Amino acid sequence: MSQESRKLAVASSPHVSSPIGTRSLMLDVLIALVPALCIGIWFFGPRALTMTVVSVLACEIFEYGYRKLLKKTNTCGDLSAAITGVLLAFVCPVTLPYWVLIIGDFFAIVVVKQLFGGLGKNFLNPALAGRAVLVASYAGTMTSWVDPLANKAALLGSNADIITTATPLAMMKTGAFAELLEKYSITDMFVGNIPGSMGEVSALALLIGGIYLVWRKVINWQTPVAYIATVAVLAFLFPTSGTGVEWMLYSIFGGGLFLGAIFMATDYTTSPVTKKGQVIFGIGCGLFTILIRYFGSYNEGVCYSIMVMNLLVPLIDKYTKPTRFGVVK
Repeated sequence: MSQESRKLAVASSPHVSSPIGTRSLMLDVLIALVPALCIGIWFFGPRALTMTVVSVLACEIFEYGYRKLLKKTNTCGDLSAAITGVLLAFVCPVTLPYWVLIIGDFFAIVVVKQLFGGLGKNFLNPALAGRAVLVASYAGTMTSWVDPLANKAALLGSNADIITTATPLAMMKTGAFAELLEKYSITDMFVGNIPGSMGEVSALALLIGGIYLVWRKVINWQTPVAYIATVAVLAFLFPTSGTGVEWMLYSIFGGGLFLGAIFMATDYTTSPVTKKGQVIFGIGCGLFTILIRYFGSYNEGVCYSIMVMNLLVPLIDKYTKPTRFGVVK
């Protein structure tokens, strides 16, 4: 044996490499969001696309500028900032002024993500935190919903002729469920022909994206299924109007449940690691969503329920981690 062949290679872990990296995972998520974007453009006009592009560019610029200013490695190429931009645009009304959206992008990228160390170190979902700040600061513009039938006015960027209306969840909250049944069918709710945030109205498009992510093994099914199932069961058991089935279907297809369950509650950084923990996390999100919808002053609870459960992730991981081999529990 030669001297060269006996050399010991010393390197830090991990010692097993994988062709799947951060960029490839994020690219899959972006691909999964394309159906929802297409539905948003179809119902709300090209302004849905321009808002998404503006949000993505703002997030990338803020991430590049922050890391350049602090002389850190440029991470814009991993596409994580782009996903934050898309998701934040998706949870906003299509009529939201661009400058308000950019403020949300700044808070999401700089305050929630970068100030805590960057990708993998934030304790809240950046897009949801950005939306929460916008709702608290610009409640009027963040709750101005466009009727899909009037989307041609929205694409021109002028609010003069835009017809605003209540979302299905708002109608359910105010006791106008009978009117909701007449105005929007189950098919409208499922496909996305309803007022709401431009990227969360279509349960069908989001479900297609979710199936793609599970197929690509980017996410696990435990959290989305547990989340949606919890909301469905509780809505079916405790309807406040109509039949249990009707109330359940309108509850799960209305609002941002599918977007939150599939694309936000499954965020690697802010969700549990273990399968058992992911089920607990999903059930907790569902419970908080129903509690906020039923007893809170706000008619939607997805955003805040996920952020509350984000804070409980360390505790969930602590009590659901498997026992190490040879260690007495």
